[in-house]
Amino acid sequence: MNHLAFKDPIWFLALAALPLILWLRGRRRVPVFLVPFAAAWHRPSIAAPSRWPVGLAFTGLVLLIVALARPQKIEDKREVHSQGYDIVLCVDLSGSMLAEDYVKDGERINRLQAIKPVIQAFIDQRPADRIGVVLFSGRAYTMAPLTFDHDWLAKQLERIRIGMIEDGTAIGDGLGVALTRLEQAKREAGGKRQGAFIVLLTDGANNRGALTPQQATELAKSRGIPIYTIGAGQDGLVPFPVFDDKGRKIGYRRIAADLDEHALREIADATGGKFFRAFDTDTVESSFRAIDRARKIEFQAKSYLLTTELFVWLAAPGLAILVLAAIFARPAWRKEAFA
Repeated sequence: MNHLAFKDPIWFLALAALPLILWLRGRRRVPVFLVPFAAAWHRPSIAAPSRWPVGLAFTGLVLLIVALARPQKIEDKREVHSQGYDIVLCVDLSGSMLAEDYVKDGERINRLQAIKPVIQAFIDQRPADRIGVVLFSGRAYTMAPLTFDHDWLAKQLERIRIGMIEDGTAIGDGLGVALTRLEQAKREAGGKRQGAFIVLLTDGANNRGALTPQQATELAKSRGIPIYTIGAGQDGLVPFPVFDDKGRKIGYRRIAADLDEHALREIADATGGKFFRAFDTDTVESSFRAIDRARKIEFQAKSYLLTTELFVWLAAPGLAILVLAAIFARPAWRKEAFA
């Protein structure tokens, strides 16, 4: 919430006194300062005195007095209580995710195309959560650390492409990196990580990496971090696109699905999560909806104020107007003065 405030409002007493000063000035019958022989110096002007200098001087003084009151634009960030988790989405980018065993609007789409909009919808439905993304294939890396900036996160998700990482399925390494990201955001009690979980989405079996899925599972279990696992794709032989040298799709071939459903169930059961089987786009969506209904915790967000000083925007024109008033107030030079 934005609002205007004044740091030193005592200066408004001077502002209130200005009309009184102008009224007294208009009622005086003799000059305030009596200077001997001043009448001999005075040369009355032929034209009636202008009111412009007085008006300009009054306006300039008003601006300066308001500037001295130090107006500030304040963006008020109030202390609020929210519901939220720290979540890391661990997404498989292995080559098998190109298999086109999903259908949308009557057209075949690959597994990543089916999953990306569902992930985005999941993020949009959890505005109070800090969410990060870890990608893995032959190796794993952090695409986005935990963040509340979900608009920025959406832009990062748009960049995801199969082939960004060397091929393979390093599930253990992906979980290891995800656990590392949660370790950096401390929120612990009794040695257990509070209010955090991992969503692992894969379509294959672990065949690469330094850390096995069992080792990663033990680490997650020891830290109290549940892992929700989603197995993507259909069973059996699935259509896989064939590309020419220029990257154009020229046909399909059949490959065998190699999802290790047993391992994913063990990971979920051991850590207190849940396993979901996503055969089509509807089951992908229902899996994320089920995770979205998971328990929430309360945490307290920080409160702070952002202030912008507006002094200069009033003081500068106020001084300029006073200078202009002084110029207009000078007596007209007679031609005889130059004689």
